[in-house]
Amino acid sequence: MTTPPGRRERKKAATRQKIAETALRLFLERGYDAVGIREVAAEADVAVTTLFSHFASKEALVFEQDADFEQRLVRAVTDRAPGEPLVPALRREIHALVRHCTADSASPVWHMIASSPALRAYEESMRLRHAESLAAAMAADPDLARTSTACRTLARFTVDAYSLARESADPQAAVDEVFRMIEAAWAAT
Repeated sequence: MTTPPGRRERKKAATRQKIAETALRLFLERGYDAVGIREVAAEADVAVTTLFSHFASKEALVFEQDADFEQRLVRAVTDRAPGEPLVPALRREIHALVRHCTADSASPVWHMIASSPALRAYEESMRLRHAESLAAAMAADPDLARTSTACRTLARFTVDAYSLARESADPQAAVDEVFRMIEAAWAAT
């Protein structure tokens, strides 16, 4: 049983959320490059040092759900039922993540990311980190018994499936198409 977060943790989470929401609003209103960190901090009514204690960089403000995304991918491996095949568990999680990121409300954010070289570069490094975490979780699972290379390959394809689906006219069909290929490759290893 998990214990509910204490007052301090709730306050930290609320401050983090307020900073992220403020930053996103300002970025969407005025453009990512036109808004500085000091402006975000002032608008969120926090010190710049407080902002940086929650977010390592300006780019991280846009990808506020980064850690959650990574944890969800890892949990798709570690929390699946005993004997449950890996690829369907990953497919389910990617479907859920794609549904979230392709909602109409997410469109302006993805447009902003696509138009910013800094945000595109940050997203790419984030995807690589997510793939490495996912690969490590797969490699640590004794039931999977695959090489490190096989785990890293599947992890990268899984993370790329999310990106490819997000850009597709039919995101859910794209996830299924990519995962048919992933399943065939995984079975061949």
